[in-house]
Amino acid sequence: MKKLINDPADVVREALLGMQAAHGDRLRVDHSNRVVFRADVPRRGKVGLVSGGGSGHEPMHGGFVGPGMLDAACAGEVFTSPVPDQMLAATLGVDGGAGVLHIVKNYTGDVMNFEMAAELAAENGVEVVSVVTDDDVAVQDSLYTAGRRGVGVTVLLEKIAGAAAEEGRPLSEVADLARRVDEQGRSMGMALTSCTVPAAGRPTFELGENEIEVGIGIHGEPGRERRPLAPAREVAAMLVEPVLADLPAADGAPVIAFLNGMGGTPLIELYIMYSEVQQLLEKAGVPVARSLVGNYITSLEMAGCSVTLLRADDELVRLWDAPVNTPGLRWGI
Repeated sequence: MKKLINDPADVVREALLGMQAAHGDRLRVDHSNRVVFRADVPRRGKVGLVSGGGSGHEPMHGGFVGPGMLDAACAGEVFTSPVPDQMLAATLGVDGGAGVLHIVKNYTGDVMNFEMAAELAAENGVEVVSVVTDDDVAVQDSLYTAGRRGVGVTVLLEKIAGAAAEEGRPLSEVADLARRVDEQGRSMGMALTSCTVPAAGRPTFELGENEIEVGIGIHGEPGRERRPLAPAREVAAMLVEPVLADLPAADGAPVIAFLNGMGGTPLIELYIMYSEVQQLLEKAGVPVARSLVGNYITSLEMAGCSVTLLRADDELVRLWDAPVNTPGLRWGI
């Protein structure tokens, strides 16, 4: 294992120290609870948005804390869910009297712990609504979930729901919007190589030099199948075709197209992949309203990518375009 770390046991703590040092002008880190807060929370009358999960997926989630997106994010150990006490601290810390939305990826530990945190928050007089993302078409169940995994659509949901909360919408409307985004988004990913969890010190899985894993999850979970390495245009088809086949029907509706890197793939390759994805969408008669290319929901240094498509009406596109100012996403300011 070759990584820029000091001690595997200190990876998350030291990463949060670095985040505070780099973005202390707009973020505040609660190091005892390992929660990244927007610097100006709580904001009176604004719905608070809280998410989180295991570390190792940066910039998700702490990198998406800031105006126009999340109000707080909980950082678990690498690939390990935060505990309910962390989520409760985040929830109480962002509550401005208008309630709090929990955005939860569908992994068993995250779902269970956020449920417990919501119950504890209710005992403290805070209204909480949870929305669980489950957009991965690769599997119905995995080692980590009951049902589909929550992956790339989480990024789009956090951005769009964050914009709606910034407009001052009530909790029920922000939650309904978040559910609509999840229902209208689908994803599929692939891997060229494994990642290495620092505490394990060895690759999570083995892939031959000429093999790829199609349908991979963000923790190295098995995908749909293992195939021979193929040109980018063929890999793009492996991802786009199952996503389109599962995407809710909406004749002529545009999509927000998200080509995500898994952490270890150069941007030049991601753009090659995006070019292939866009050509496939054109052939399928699916217009692209907006696009996003880069490393946003990663799996440490895993090489590979994922494709997320979100059916987007005018409202979703407008909210997507709204200003955002976080370490991981920034525009319109």
